[in-house]
This record gives sequence, C-alpha cells and structure tokens, in this order.
Amino acid sequence: MAAVAALYNDFQALDVEVLSLSTDSRFVHKIWQKEELSKMVDGGVPFPMLSDGGGKIGTVYGVYDEAAGVDIRGRFIIDPDFVIRAMEVLTPEVGRNPDELLRQVKAFQHVVKTGEVTPSGWQPGETTLTPGPDLVGKVWEVWKP
Repeated sequence: MAAVAALYNDFQALDVEVLSLSTDSRFVHKIWQKEELSKMVDGGVPFPMLSDGGGKIGTVYGVYDEAAGVDIRGRFIIDPDFVIRAMEVLTPEVGRNPDELLRQVKAFQHVVKTGEVTPSGWQPGETTLTPGPDLVGKVWEVWKP
C-alpha cells in the first residue's frame, strides 16, 4: 500500500480511483496509518482504507480465506463500467509491483481509447497492434520481444 501511495499522484493523473480493503476494522486501519504507514509515506496513505469485516467483499472477488478469516493480498483493475480488467493475487511473501500496476492501467486506457492491443511489456509510445485478419500469422513482422 505504501508503494502505491508513493505513486498516488500518477494514478490520479490517469483519473484512477485507488481503494484498499482488508478484514481489519477501521480502528486497526487508523492505528496502522498513524503508527506505520505515515512513517513510510509522508502523510500516510492518501486513499480510503476500507474494512471488509467477515470477508463479504473478498468472497465476491475470490480472495477471502475463510479458514484464516482474512482477505488474501491482491489487486484488481476495474474499469468505469465495473468490469474487472486484471487481477493479481499473491501470498504475503512476495510484494506486488506498483510500477507494473501503473503500466497496466495505461495499457488498458490505451486499448479502450484506440481499439489497438498492446504486446507484452508495452510502454506508452511503443508499438501497438491492430487486431484483425491481416495480423494473423504476421505479428512477428510488426513486433519482436
């Protein structure tokens, strides 16, 4: 969360709403913000920290571990029509990559705007692909990893 908070201005510039969610109560979130997150990121996490007591939201998204009573760490890119465009779920031992999250948001915004598709690792300004019958069997002519 602190790493996403450090890039929060970049997400806001893309008109992205960032929310965090855990099974912890709002009181735990408040203490965590004060005692830890505010020391990692100046001013703490600037986006809402939502409480999912009982794991109802986590269950809908497939990340609630009922036996442990916690939501497993994950992230979701949800478009303005509330369609999940991407999700990543990792166990706590491996941190997520907020730069990759930012790259994926830019890629999804690009494809929605242009109808093009972005190849693996695409960055803004790099080659994109126009889907269609003319591309079949010829991707290698346009893009090389």
